[in-house]
Amino acid sequence: MPMRSDKNNNLMSELSSLKASGLRPGLLLHTCCAPCSTYVLELLREVFDLALYFYDPNIHPRDEYETRRDEMRQYAERFSIPFTEGPYDVGRWFEITKGHEAESEGSERCLICYEIRLSKAAKFAKENDFEYFGTVLSISPHKKADKINEIGLALAGEYGIKYLKADFKKRDGFKRSIALSKEHGLYRQDYCGCVYSKPVSR
Repeated sequence: MPMRSDKNNNLMSELSSLKASGLRPGLLLHTCCAPCSTYVLELLREVFDLALYFYDPNIHPRDEYETRRDEMRQYAERFSIPFTEGPYDVGRWFEITKGHEAESEGSERCLICYEIRLSKAAKFAKENDFEYFGTVLSISPHKKADKINEIGLALAGEYGIKYLKADFKKRDGFKRSIALSKEHGLYRQDYCGCVYSKPVSR
């Protein structure tokens, strides 16, 4: 019987090869919140020397940003994973998404948002001598993994660093993230982060 096609086969093969080699390359992982990071950390922390980078100027309002940041930091501390907070560039985020306010989730606005966050992560990873960089964003069923990976690979070429191509929602990754979030009592938000994706109160 032929093997089922799975876009994440290459990731699992790469992780298996690295684990078998005994090497533990450094990976800077961009993260947006603890729930989205649960399964990804479970999958990657046995293979890489991980560090987390929280750069999310899209998250509004400020108290929501701080809630997600603080919980992510605390979750990282459970596993002794280094955590760095990037600048909260709210003004810059609104500037680059101007004209895209009315677009739905998954639109051009989201691609712009992916790029600013991944670009900052790639730059930080290069400056701090990480061999790889990546992001947890593809864990969400609302995120386009092919577009995220396209941006990541382009930035890898620009900065001369490896990008960990993945679609973490595959192989029940998203389901596992929900289970782990419940197990650890994590706050699960009901919108991606920006004001344009926030549900209107009724």
